[in-house]
Order: sequence, then C-alpha cells, then structure tokens
Amino acid sequence: MHQYQYPKIVLPPAVIATSVIKPRATSQKSQPRFSPSVPNSIKFYALQQWYFEFPYGDYVSSSLFSAKRAQPPVTGSLQYEASPQNPKSLDKITLFDGSNHTNPLDILEKGNKIIDNGDKNDVEVKHNSTVDKVQENGGLVTNNATQSVGNLSINNVSYSTLQEKNPDVASSPTPITPSTSIVSISPSMAILDNNTSKADIGGPNSDHKHKSSKSHKKHVKKIPSMGDVVTISNMYDILLYNRANVRSMKPLWSLKVDQELLDAKYQIENAPINDNDRALYPPLYRNVSMFKRSYELMEKILKVYVYKEGERPIFHHPQSVLSGIYASEGWFMKHMEESKHFVTNDPKQAHLFYIPFSSRILEEKLYVTGSGSRNNLVQHLKNYLNLVAAKYDSWNRTGGSDHFLVACHDWATDETRKSMDSCIRALCNSDVKREGFQLGKDVSLPETYVRSPQNPLRELGGKPPSQRPILAFFAGQMHGYVRPILLKHWENKDPDMKIFQKLPKSKGNKNYIQYMKSSKYCICAKGYEVNSPRVVEAIFHECVPVIISDNFVPPFFEILNWESFAVFVQEKDIPNLKNILASISKRRYLVMQQRVKKVQQHFLWHVKPVKYDIFHMILHSIWYNRVFRVDSGS
Repeated sequence: MHQYQYPKIVLPPAVIATSVIKPRATSQKSQPRFSPSVPNSIKFYALQQWYFEFPYGDYVSSSLFSAKRAQPPVTGSLQYEASPQNPKSLDKITLFDGSNHTNPLDILEKGNKIIDNGDKNDVEVKHNSTVDKVQENGGLVTNNATQSVGNLSINNVSYSTLQEKNPDVASSPTPITPSTSIVSISPSMAILDNNTSKADIGGPNSDHKHKSSKSHKKHVKKIPSMGDVVTISNMYDILLYNRANVRSMKPLWSLKVDQELLDAKYQIENAPINDNDRALYPPLYRNVSMFKRSYELMEKILKVYVYKEGERPIFHHPQSVLSGIYASEGWFMKHMEESKHFVTNDPKQAHLFYIPFSSRILEEKLYVTGSGSRNNLVQHLKNYLNLVAAKYDSWNRTGGSDHFLVACHDWATDETRKSMDSCIRALCNSDVKREGFQLGKDVSLPETYVRSPQNPLRELGGKPPSQRPILAFFAGQMHGYVRPILLKHWENKDPDMKIFQKLPKSKGNKNYIQYMKSSKYCICAKGYEVNSPRVVEAIFHECVPVIISDNFVPPFFEILNWESFAVFVQEKDIPNLKNILASISKRRYLVMQQRVKKVQQHFLWHVKPVKYDIFHMILHSIWYNRVFRVDSGS
C-alpha cells in the first residue's frame, strides 16, 4: 500500500561509547533494537543479519533524520491502554506506558513563538514495530529502501444497480468499507540499487509521489466485530486500496474532458518535489507536492456545470443556510453558483456536475414531524434526478460518477444513499462504518458553525499557549451516548478538566468562546452522529482538537495528516482522558498548537473566497477524488 523512503542515518560521535551492534535475534519473541551511537563519518544501512540496539529502546532521536527526506509513517489513532501516573519523558520524546507515543520533536521556544522544524525532525517511530522481511541486495538495504504496511477492511457491498442492469458496463473491484473481512499486508522492505529510480512514497509529510502497488503479498483474516474501531491508519489503508483498485463507470462515449482528467491524474501522481510554497506547511499534509500540483491543476482546468433546475428554497437558495451548524452547505452553494472561474454553461466542457440542494431545507420543508419516515425526502431527490436525466445526457454518460452534492444534515447520508450513491457525496456525517461513506469517492465535509453571515471570521483566534490555563474543555447538549459517558467521568471531577453540559446563554455565546480560547485541548465528542462543529470550532479558536468519535473520517482526509495537529481518543478510553492528555509533552503540545494555527486557513469561510480556504478545499477534495477514480480504459 503506502510506501516510505528511509534516509541514510548519520549518527553523532558523542555517544559512540554506548554503541552496541548485535546479530539479529532468531527467536520469534525477540524484538529488534537499535543504537544511534556511531561515528558521524559512517552512513549505516539496514542489514539482513544485523541490527542496532539503541540505549533508549525502540525510540529514535529526531536528529537522526535529515532535512527534506521522507519520514516513517504516522499511523494509527491515539490509543490508550494503560493509565500512567507519571508520564516518562526522554528529552524530545514522551513515552506513554502501554502502546502510546508521541512524535520526537525538534523545536525552539522563544517566548510564545515555537519554531517547528517538523519537515526535518518530526518523526514518529512505531512502538515495537518490526520489519518482517528484508530482501538482500549485496548485503545492504540502500537509502532508497521502502516500507509498505497495510491493514485493510473489505465490505460485502453489492455492485451498483447500473452494473447489475447493464453487464456490459466495465466493473471495478468492490470498494473497501469495514464489514466482513480484513486484508493485511505484512511489512516489507523493497531493495533498490543505484540504477533504480527512487521509491514512490505516500506517507505523511512526504514530498514524493506515491503509487499503490498491487504486488504485495496478502493474507485474509477475520475482521473484528462491529463494535471495533476503524482507526485513522486503517482508513488511510482503505483509501489507498480503493484508489488503486476501484474505478468509476467508464463513460458511454468520450469527451475531451475525459482525457483532461487522465492527464491531470498522471501529473498529480508524478508531481515534482515542491515544498517552496510559503502558504503550505509540509507536515500538515500527506503529500504536499501532490496536493500543490493537484490544486494548481484544479485552478487551471476545472469546470463545473451547475444544474439550473430545481425550485427554491430546497434548491438554489443558499441564503437560508448561511448561519448555524449547517452553514457549510449554504456557503458552498453561494460561492459555487457565484463563481465565474469554475462554472461553465456548457455541460460538454464540465468535469463535474453540481446538484445544488440543501439537505437542511429539504428536512425543514418536507419532513412530517412525528411521522418517523423520510421516504418523501428521498423521493423528492429521486424525482429531481429523473428530471435532469431526462433533460441532459450527462448523468447517463457516466452513471452519475462525475456528479456531486454537498450536504451537512445528519440525514443526508440516508437520503442520498440509493439514488445518488454513484455521485461524489460531500457529507458532514462521514461515518465510515454505519453510513456507507466510501473512502476515495465520498468527501468528509467540515461542519462549521457560522454565527455571523456578514462576518464569518468574527471572534477568530485565541490566546497564546502561555495564557491557556485549562487543560481540556467541553460543553454541549447530551446528544447521543458518548457525551453522557464523558460527563459521568469528568464533570466536576478535576479542576483541569472543564467538562459541562450546555452552558447558560450569554450574549454572543461569550462563555463558550472564551473557554475555547483559553483551553489547551478542546474535546470534540460526537453527538447523535460522528460529526460535530467543535472540530472546526477548535481550529477556529486555535485549540488542539481532541476527537472522540469512533469511525469518523475527518475533513479533507485525502490531503491532511490529521495526527500531526489533532488527538484521536477512542470512545472506550474516555475514563483515561486526562492521563492521555497529560502524557503529551509540552513540546509536543506546543508544536501541535502551532500547526493548528497553520492549518486554520483551510477551515475559514470568507465573504469572497480566497486561495486555499474552505470553499476551495471542499471543491479540491471533490476534484481530487474524481481524478483518482477516472477509468483509463486499460
């Protein structure tokens, strides 16, 4: 699946006396260990029969990795097993008792300013990780060696109705979503000699192109029960698998736009290393070079056709949804329909087709209170699609795979699952397990609480780290099952944990906002569904998000390396919440908080859209998923 390039290791001479080199243990129970203490005039490579034992166990000092090199993967969500009373710190590394760890960091603190050399030194080493297989090439693994680790879940979903009705339509492997079985790809290292091109890299913070290899050895094992969690690492593996193996329906007839998408895909996959854009900070992205190239191509060639059919207010009426928690769909509709840059009036020139409806207004206008049925909402959207399909040939040409919708209401997943399932669905309710959210096709839409449509940036920002005395904050209604558990364990239990039910009303919601601006960590606990506006609110107020929502795909997941600036805590670990947060070193927190400020630009609505803002990021994720699902016909 995703591959990582390990750099040559140049080690400091100051600790040569502690160097230990031992033969590889033959026992299966033995774990390899390494040592960094060797003269810096010697460059070491991994050997098949030898390994290095580090004085501090499995953890590598961040100084070992050189600048502008690809780094080992940041995998898995923050999972806590033990409850340490005294977190152990080793200079640049905080160790969690159990399975947890934080990234080794190299930062300089001057007053309230943190200089984060993350692209050079921010490296996370998987605890007790092993290399199962090393292939030999003259006894050495070169600095171009790659590692690929996968952990994939496969869903027993059926093929689309279109494929069932038309067997002549080319079909693709079923997209992976968690359900019945799991495919694991054992860690391996590929050997490259001096005459071989550099390995493709797809890891977090990587500046190189990545390609998903289909040659990995796979074995199938039983999937965990439905109660188990799909981690962030699992999600990324599923994304890569789907991207490599699942394609949209091949167009029934060709247009120029099809070749333009294929050309764009090639250019993105082969993006040159480019980390010189001052607006883009590499550690925030899975692959900053691919993102930059994709964004440039989107700005250059993307054309969107907006269907003019549909009656207000359900269609074409963004003004009714520019405030509140569903504001993302209103603001996107407003900017999309007003765009002179992206919108085309010729369907044959369009790479994408926008279905401009509001899921919030659909519910407000058509749902019969107390009926318990949403059938009329589903039928209303189906009738609309029948209308445009009868008037245009665009839907039939691609089976709807180049169409997209942007919907934030919790019910939107259910309302669009049948008639619009082939579309790219930008959804706030991005539950990868229960709601049929398809990684690689669907887009996680940020849920944004806009309080002032006239000034969506009002109250932006927060206090500097030194003026944030509160460790963690949460306040909200008791929606769903997670929040009552959170309050049971932490309401009025600890002075560092400000965990409340809904706060008393105040002018401009000042109490809530001030808590967010004064807290180190903001708890983003799911409500009835996995999504919560608190994720974006935390970023808006420069508070490190702590996401407690199992199986939630965070926004712009295809692009952003969320674990570099947010904390993921499984629902079962709520009783250990304070220990988890207290175990994160001050250095790690300061870097994460600075990164929240850097990623903030991607989550802001502007009266007029600006480059890299939330409107462009939503559109980019839709474009990106369309490009990578296009069928080359090969």
